[in-house]
This record gives sequence, structure tokens and C-alpha cells, in this order.
Amino acid sequence: MVGRGTKDLRARNRSAVLRQVVRSGETTRAALAGDCSLSPATVTNVVADLIRDRLVEESGSLPSEGGRPIARLRPVGAGAYVIGADVGEHGVTVELFDLSLRRVDRVFRRLATRVTSRDRVAAALTGAVTQLREANPGPDAVLAGIGLGLPGVVDTAEDGTTTIYAQSLGWEPTALDEVVGHVDVPIVADNGAKTLAMAETWFGAATGRSHSIVALVGRGLGIGVIAGGRLLRGSSSSAGEWGHTKVSIGGPMCQCGGRGCLEAYVGGDAVVRRWREAGAEVTGSDEEAFARLIDAAEGGDATAARVLDETVEILGLGLANLVNLFNPEQVVIGGWAGLRLIERRQAQLHRQVARFALDQPAEQVALEPSKIGDDAVAVGAALLALEQFIDGNLTNAPLGQHAGKAQA
Repeated sequence: MVGRGTKDLRARNRSAVLRQVVRSGETTRAALAGDCSLSPATVTNVVADLIRDRLVEESGSLPSEGGRPIARLRPVGAGAYVIGADVGEHGVTVELFDLSLRRVDRVFRRLATRVTSRDRVAAALTGAVTQLREANPGPDAVLAGIGLGLPGVVDTAEDGTTTIYAQSLGWEPTALDEVVGHVDVPIVADNGAKTLAMAETWFGAATGRSHSIVALVGRGLGIGVIAGGRLLRGSSSSAGEWGHTKVSIGGPMCQCGGRGCLEAYVGGDAVVRRWREAGAEVTGSDEEAFARLIDAAEGGDATAARVLDETVEILGLGLANLVNLFNPEQVVIGGWAGLRLIERRQAQLHRQVARFALDQPAEQVALEPSKIGDDAVAVGAALLALEQFIDGNLTNAPLGQHAGKAQA
């Protein structure tokens, strides 16, 4: 009779191999043995199980020196599907991915500018998830889970209950099932900056880095800190609330209710507000106005140039504080405002970081744009669901037998 310890070991090996196949996209049994620190015999047995369960398949071969060809392995895209959702400032983006993390479909529901009512956000999210599932009945039959990238602090307790603390949106502490209706597959959630960090760690600019900071710069600011290859969460998942670190005493009012927060200076809407207060006629959404600000500054508009230079300086100060605190190898910049800033002002931003940070850590750090782009939060949220599926897929039962109820 197989003991509990042996079953647990087999489960861990299965999870490790499946995770590495998905992350690699394409690999071999020999590579898996090295990457997962497992014996070739163990990898052979695990791969055989995963092939039988239609989660992994052979996809051609590589030549070998004098021996039989080496089989290539890849995930079976149709073996499982996950949904990732980005609950952002301008709306809700919900995306369906197969097991190879190929995007299959996408639904976006816009929210009116600055509409942050919990009920309206919940209606948009639930409606988008329902629409996506109904439009994809085949994938929905093998849907492994749903991941959500949410604003604020997302705290999952030991008993599995998840509570959202979105102070900047004016929400009372909110249970997960108040944001998305009850569904028949597992739901997991985290802060959007952390899901961005997960996406960049799996497939983006932070892949293979042990010490990295992934910064989300949109209407709000947040970070995911990768330390020793692991995402730093803190005692109640609030690590990374970078936007609410203070850079002045008695500064402008922040959405959180405090004053002098970094977010109140360089959050996307705060930058647009400062441009408007400087005398500019600003129309359209904050995202559109932010893009016009950069164009105007580079086109010779002195007011726009002053606002943009000040923004880069203050953001550089905020990033320098992170460099001094965490000594990362790199800082990856994402989010709709961050991507546009680093695309157009990367060298200037790096100079400001070097100006404010200590010399030694500043010389070591690289400043890089997100490689995944605007969909990174949704991709990372899908990875939350995929990780749960991989770690929970511990038997050889068909996928449908792994589906659970929503964690709320």
C-alpha cells in the first residue's frame, strides 16, 4: 500500500514537471530532469502520466548523437483553460487562455471614468465572465479556474476566505463573492501589481531574475517585489503598497484619504490633474490626456515639459527609494502610464533614479519596460488560476473531477 508520504512526493513531482512544461512552452525529458532536480526515471514516469491525462504531448523530435531522436514535449492547449481578469481604472478586461497560455478570447467592459462603485464594478466583472464563458462552451467544459487582478489589498486567510481592502476606492472591506458571483470553478484573487509581477516572472522581463521589482504605474501605483525568487507578500498580503508611501508632509490629498502619497503626484490621473492646474485645456480620458501630455512636451510645449519633467523626477525619487530598500537587479515598469513614460523617457528616468539612490545599488540596477504590455495584469491573474490547478491536479482523475467551488 502506498503511504501518504509517497503520494505527497508524487504529487509534488507531478506539479513541478507540469509547471515547467507550461513555463518552457517546449522542452524535453532530459531538460525537465535538470530543471526540476528529478531523476530521469521519475521524469519519465510523471510525463507518461501527464500524456495519459492529455495535459502534455510529444511534438516532434530533436536529433541526438548516435542514439534515438529526442522527443520534444509541450502542453496540450486544449487540456485545460483558465480565465484571467484585470479589474482596472477604465474597465474590466477578462481573457480566456488555454494550457499553453495562448489567449483564446477577450471581453472588455468599460466603466465610466472614475466610477469605482463596488456594485458597478461587480456587475461589469460578473457580466464579462459570463459573456466569455457562454461564448466558449467547449473550453468552458474544461475550465480549471478563474484568477482576478484586483485593486487594493487582497488578503486570503488560512481558511481560504478572501477579503478585498480597496481603501482608495472608498470600499468597505469586501468579500470576494461580493465582487464576482458564485461560479462552479475555483476562484483566486490578488492585487493587480502582484499579478503583473507574476506574469513578468513567468514570461516577461523578470524571467530568471532572483531579485526584481515590478512596478505598476497607472491611476494608482503598486509593486511586486521578487526577493530570492519569491514574491514578497507580507503578513496580510499588503506588501507592495508603494503608491501610499509618503514623499511630502502635507502634500496633495490622495485617494486613500492621506496627504503627500507618491500616488498623489505621479499616478496617471494625478499627472493629468497637475497639467490641468498648470493651465492646460485637458479633454478625454486620463489615459488619452496622459499620452497628449507627453506629445506636447516633446513638441515644445513649455508647460507640458515642466509637468512631465517634474513627474519623471518624482517617480525617479520613488523608484530610488525602492532601489535603496530592496537592492534589486532590475526594476520593470508596467501599467498604462508607466509604459508610456519608460517608452519615451527611459534614459531621463534612469538618471533620476541614479541621482536619488545610493551609488552602489544604483549602479547595479537595470530599468526595463514590461515585456507583456497592457494585458500583463490579466495574464498574471490567469497564472494564479493555473498555479492553483497545477498544484491541485494531484491525481489522475479527469479534469472535471478537479473542479471545486469558488473560494470566497
